Amino acid sequence: MPPFPNQNTGPGGAMPAGPPPSATPQRNAQTRGATKMVSPGSINNCIGRFTYVWLSNGQEFWFFPVQVWFNSVAGFRWDRRFGWSYTGISLNRIDMFTCT
Repeated sequence: MPPFPNQNTGPGGAMPAGPPPSATPQRNAQTRGATKMVSPGSINNCIGRFTYVWLSNGQEFWFFPVQVWFNSVAGFRWDRRFGWSYTGISLNRIDMFTCT
């Protein structure tokens, strides 16, 4: 079994040194409810950048992607109480995203 990453790194890279931007991006009203597929190539452009993610279940959060595969992305998810935590997201669960 591979070792778990320490607090500051994931298998694909290091977490950000500080919190994400304080301003939450606005979701474009025209894209709400639109059916689309997030491709590995599109989210790959956000590797190592603060990325705001809207999931199909209504959750939204800051994410810092460090690695992309064919159908998923791994990185650090921001929680105001607990800070950054390493996680993975299936690309078919992402409704929309934008990176800085």
